[in-house]
Amino acid sequence: MQKKKLAKIVFSNPIHLLAFGFGSGLLPKAPGTWGTLVAIPIWFYMAMLSVPLYLSLTILLSIIGIAICHYSAKKLGVHDHPGIVWDEICGYLITMAAAPYGIFWALLGFLLFRIFDILKPWPIKWLDKKVDGGFGIMIDDILAGVFTCMILQAASLVF
Repeated sequence: MQKKKLAKIVFSNPIHLLAFGFGSGLLPKAPGTWGTLVAIPIWFYMAMLSVPLYLSLTILLSIIGIAICHYSAKKLGVHDHPGIVWDEICGYLITMAAAPYGIFWALLGFLLFRIFDILKPWPIKWLDKKVDGGFGIMIDDILAGVFTCMILQAASLVF
């Protein structure tokens, strides 16, 4: 699909707009990285919430993300269109759950999450290949976020 036509579809439908990370998934090269960058300011605001409220909101956004990603993928006719980056946004928010507040931690979480999301160690890669639909789009990034969160929490005990 042409970039211009895709942009028109994304910006004319609020569900596609969310799935494409407010348009960040349309940016050239590495849309997942752009989508994760969109999540950083979201985290800075959400980090002010209590941990239970932060986790509840992140879980809600992830559950909603399953439907959002499923809808966009189905309407576009592409199982996991590279521009669908809502999964990266949620994965980053999971990464940063209860993380110390600050730019160092935001960037460390970003870097570690992108490494897990790109390399997809087992079982992330297996799930990415075996699970379809909106859940399939979301689950690999959710799991990458969980793994990265554990590493970030361990690092916060050391630093």
